[in-house]
Amino acid sequence: MESNFVDYVKILCRSGKGGKGSMHLKHVKYNPNGGPDGGDGGKGGSVYLRGNHNYWTLLHLKYERHIFAEHGGNGGKDKCHGTDGKDVYIDVPCGTVVYNAETGKYVCDVTYDGQEVLLLKGGRGGLGNFQFRSATNQAPRYAQPGEPMQEMTVILELKLLADVGLVGFPNAGKSTLVSALSNARPKIANYPFTTMEPSLGIVGYRDNKSFVMADIPGIIEGASEGRGLGLRFLRHIERNSLLLFMVPGDTDDIKREYEILLNELKQFNPEMLDKHRVLAVTKCDLLDDELIEMLKDTLPEDLPVVFISAVTGFGLEELKDVLWRELNAESNKLQALTSEDSLVHRDKDMTRFAEEMADEGEDEDIEYIDAEDIEDLDDFEYEEEDLDA
Repeated sequence: MESNFVDYVKILCRSGKGGKGSMHLKHVKYNPNGGPDGGDGGKGGSVYLRGNHNYWTLLHLKYERHIFAEHGGNGGKDKCHGTDGKDVYIDVPCGTVVYNAETGKYVCDVTYDGQEVLLLKGGRGGLGNFQFRSATNQAPRYAQPGEPMQEMTVILELKLLADVGLVGFPNAGKSTLVSALSNARPKIANYPFTTMEPSLGIVGYRDNKSFVMADIPGIIEGASEGRGLGLRFLRHIERNSLLLFMVPGDTDDIKREYEILLNELKQFNPEMLDKHRVLAVTKCDLLDDELIEMLKDTLPEDLPVVFISAVTGFGLEELKDVLWRELNAESNKLQALTSEDSLVHRDKDMTRFAEEMADEGEDEDIEYIDAEDIEDLDDFEYEEEDLDA
């Protein structure tokens, strides 16, 4: 069964071209020398991106491969202005980043509800010959063409907006923790890669406070090079304010597993190492108090460590306290302000482009424009209207 979670689409966008200005000389029964009265052409429609908090996936755009704005209407006689082409608004979930599909260059991003970003500007309409009249040129016989349309094939990537992102190997207990702390119900089973798509849960805290936790599919060694599911979902961690590393307590070397996870993040994006981190040792219901005390001496000392069991509830309140404290630390807020732009403005690595497109089922070429849509934009000659009309 195909998943409804789509976080990667490629679409062709095209703005509208401006309408032609009219070249017309007024010639009626009682005013045979009325002079120029050609109207201006209408402007072409623009293409906008708009943040919409009612969407959490790009599924609604997966099969809408062409998004075209209307062309502007041509000007007419009697100084009639051409109709303006309608703008097109593409609703996307908050956290959507846009790249040029041909070059991989960053284009823009949409981060909050109601935000409108101009993607492609519509062409201006051409001026009619009425606009070119003067004392020395009382009957201009020329008009402007409209500006051409703009066209771009874009990649839309969704990066989940969450306060806390879970990082861990498969079967580390990430989905179990999310289900224990929130109303989210991700699939839980005793086999690797149970979680095939990210999910969000709202974790309640004291005094009606809350924060958002993101359950990311498990990362394995080599994920930054495309192994497992890591390459596809590592980008979701970029938008998280705090990273919660999760390592099972029955692991042979907890510190080494943590360092492997940290290295995968470094290989994918070194700037993610600047984020605040917390280490949770999970499945502590399998450990006794004496073993827990022994493990404390072998754990990393540069970050907070919490021992928890999502099944029994052991340590969960302490974990929420630690997460809330780290999220609201002044250093974390300052780091978020200084690094957010650099994270989302990185250009796309085109060396992995073909692989990502194949993973997302986007390896087929887009059929760009129908034959009826192809017009000679360089044809700027205007036929004079019948002056005896």
